[in-house]
This record gives sequence, C-alpha cells and structure tokens, in this order.
Amino acid sequence: MFFRIITDSFARQPRRKLLTTAALALGTAIATATLTVALDVGDRLAREFRSLGANLLVTPRADTLPLEIGGVDYRPVESGVFLSETELGKLKTIFWRNNVVGFAPFLDVPITVTSVKVAEGNAPLHVTLIGTWYRHNVTVPNGGGIFSTGVASTNPGWRVEGRWFSDDLAEAVVGTNFARRAGVIAGQTLEIHAGDASSPLVVTGIISTGGQEDDAILAPLEIAQRLSGKPGQYRRLLVSALTKPEDAFSQRDPKSMTPADFDRWYCSPYISSISRQIQEQLPAVSVRPIRQIAEGEGQILTRVQALMWLVTFAALFAAALAVAATAATTVLERTAEVGLMKALGARRTLVGAFFLGEQWFMAIAGGLLGYAGGLGLAHALGQSVFGVAPSTRLILLPVILGLAAAVATAGSLLSLRKVVQLDPAPVLRGE
Repeated sequence: MFFRIITDSFARQPRRKLLTTAALALGTAIATATLTVALDVGDRLAREFRSLGANLLVTPRADTLPLEIGGVDYRPVESGVFLSETELGKLKTIFWRNNVVGFAPFLDVPITVTSVKVAEGNAPLHVTLIGTWYRHNVTVPNGGGIFSTGVASTNPGWRVEGRWFSDDLAEAVVGTNFARRAGVIAGQTLEIHAGDASSPLVVTGIISTGGQEDDAILAPLEIAQRLSGKPGQYRRLLVSALTKPEDAFSQRDPKSMTPADFDRWYCSPYISSISRQIQEQLPAVSVRPIRQIAEGEGQILTRVQALMWLVTFAALFAAALAVAATAATTVLERTAEVGLMKALGARRTLVGAFFLGEQWFMAIAGGLLGYAGGLGLAHALGQSVFGVAPSTRLILLPVILGLAAAVATAGSLLSLRKVVQLDPAPVLRGE
C-alpha cells in the first residue's frame, strides 16, 4: 500500500515530479563535477606548479657564508663544505620517493672568459660558471633501478633559445644578460679559465630564467668539478617534490607530537615531512623549503578548492529552493487527501513518511542522473583546464545520492511540518 500510494502520486502529477527531479539532477551534476575535479585538483596543480621550479633547497649543514657580488661568487673554490653526488640516489628511497619529481646538484665556480672582452679597457670577463645536470641518470640503491633527473625535471619552465647542453660534452648555455653584455651567440666557442685549469665550451643556447642564471654560464657538472678540483662533489641541491599544502597540523613541532600524530605527519606529503625524510637519508645536509614557491602553491590550491566548494554549495542550495517550491505547491493541492488519510486513522509519522518517500524517490532518480551528467562535465573541465580528464571515482556515487536525499529533505522540511500538523476536521468541512 505504501509504494502504491507513492507511485499513484507520480502518475497523477508527473510534470511537477519531473521538474523536481530535474532540479535535483542539475544540482547533483554540478556537485559531482566539482567534487571529482576537487579530488584530483591537488595532484594536478602540484604537477603544474613543478614548472615553476624546485621547492626544496639542500645545502651542507656546516658551510661558509657565500660571498656574492653582482651575481658572482668570489668565495674561494676550495672553501666550505661539499657534498658527494654518489649519495643522491638515496633521495628515491625515502617514504615519499614517488613524490620526488626530480633533483639537480649545482656547483658554482668563478671563472674568467678570455675569448671575449669587455668593451671598457678590453679586460677579460669574470663570471660564474654554474655546473649542473640537464638530464642525468642516477642509480637508485637497493635495486631501485635508474632515475633520470636534472634541471629538465626541476626547472622545466626555464626557456632556452637553441638547445640545452649535453651532460657528457664540453658545451654550455649562457645567460641572456651575459650574452648581451659579451656579444655571445649560439655556436660560439668560449675559452674559460679557473686557476690553472681551462676548458673550451661550445655555446648551444641562450637561457632566460629571471634569476642569477641570466648573468652566468651553465655547463655540465663534470666540467665545473674538474675546473674546481672537486670531482664527484657539489655545493647545493634543488629538489622538486609534489607536496600537500601546509596547514596548522603540518606546522607543529614533530618533537611535541604524540606517536600517533607523528605517524600521521610523517606519512603525509607535507613539505616539512619530506624535508625530514631527506635529512634522514643525507645526514650531513640542511633542507630548507623555498618558501616563496611552497607558500604560493598552498595559497592557490586553497583558493581553488574553496571556490569549488562554494560552487557546490550554491548548486545544492538552488536545488533545495526548487524542491521547496514544488513541495509547497504539492501540499496545497493535496490538503484534502492528507486530511482524509488522517481522518481514517493514519498517524502523523505515516503521513510524513508518504510525503518524504516521494522526495527521496525523486532524490535517488535525480542523484543517478546528476552523477552520470556530472562525470561528463568533470571530464570536459579536466580536459579544458589540465589537458587530462580526472579519474572516475565510484565512491562518489553514494556521496552524491546522500547529498541529493539531504537536499530533498531540507527543501521539503517546511512543507513536511505543515503536513504533519494539519488538522483533518477543518479540511473535511471545506474550511
């Protein structure tokens, strides 16, 4: 009898029921799309942010202060502490090793370029040679295989007119400011000197980064090590890692955490927890987040997620208003029917169950339609914004159906209250 009354109500008022179902389907479709994208937006944006550059700086824990004037490091080459590049494969053995997109070691060497002269006084040029990897294979310990890394992974946004140098050849790219000042062009050979060591370098391209590299020469790390007399060593390391935006929990001191909180922090890809794991593998280093990049990523991601939640709430609120309008009209038209049911002995809970059952039935139908439509909308949004469609998550289906039922219930609460409190005597008398 219960389901017969509900199905009979749908048969007598199909248009209004279809409008309510359509409103719920539209609201849940938008909710499905935004929630689907929101679940993927963290990883997608994190990968997009990696084009901005590395977000972790690794340096020797005990080192001398740099002496840099005009972009040139005048610190003696033999001063300070250096790190061994043979240990770098350990970065891919940390807990969050799959989040380490890439890393690149750097070694700065003050050099003199004798093949070009400064216009004033025909003096030789003094500049910094930055040795690094463009694309280099690193062996990961414990059978981890080979990992290809370098500035191609840590700084994919660096623009080069021409091509990058080969790591195993005497080639280099020169900064755009240095090239303009010295009149250097691609294809030219530079004669460089550092103390008693010298080397010819073939310029393969002009680089523009907006940083100190614009006033320097970038060459393979092996050449910088040979000129400085530091084979197999480097001074600083840039690491690019996919991280979770920082929150209040991530900023707590790990020493003050309970064991459970520490495990939760350690097993979350916060930039602070990844830094700690790197220090555990490389005990002689100091790991510092590059705050300008890390904080910018967190702020943008937080705002994007907040916008998506706002759109979801607005869509569901609009659907609730539509449900409320149709529910109120339905109650006015069925007042006599409700009065008769109560006069025949139907309890308030049963009458309310009939009315609420109709709303939930429309919620299930609207939720299923909205979920299917929302997946298509999420696919289109993902392709247009990120170039990749988000993953289909079946776990969202019960969530969407629950949201649809909640919206239908919230929108019909006032009408449901009126139905429950209705006095059948005046209704049956026609008052």
